[in-house]
Amino acid sequence: MSDSAGRTPAVGVEGARQRLALAQTALLSALVASTPVPGGFDPARIRVQTVALAAKRADIVAKVAPELPVILGADYRPAFVRYARSRPLPGGYRRDALAFVASLLDDQGGPAQPPGRREELASWWAERSGPAPLRAARASRVLRRLNPRTTLRATRGRAGRTPA
Repeated sequence: MSDSAGRTPAVGVEGARQRLALAQTALLSALVASTPVPGGFDPARIRVQTVALAAKRADIVAKVAPELPVILGADYRPAFVRYARSRPLPGGYRRDALAFVASLLDDQGGPAQPPGRREELASWWAERSGPAPLRAARASRVLRRLNPRTTLRATRGRAGRTPA
């Protein structure tokens, strides 16, 4: 049994699946890798969704690496969105955070960094890019920076008093 074009229905279905898969791949690529928007889609809406996805990715990276928004301050989100527009997720959010910081360190022509920021980013990257875990002293400094009251809680005894 064949249709009016002489194809068997199974071949027509398989062709439709392949066309759909290609269209989905092209759309996904436009959303996360800045490739051209495929035909049939509104480029303005795709740009809005691309920015929203990059912002969501920035939020997740900020949870995985909470020191980065502290180090970069108000520059974190715009810098991350610029980074994410041209780079797909590299295999996990921890790797994404490392690749983001590496891109900031490699960016010679980017905006001028406040004094000390580049060194702080380089230190952050060096401590996390290797296989060894974060040193306890460094972890304590990071916690103090995120919440100065953390050290007070850590030094209190079980009864809530500071040790004598």
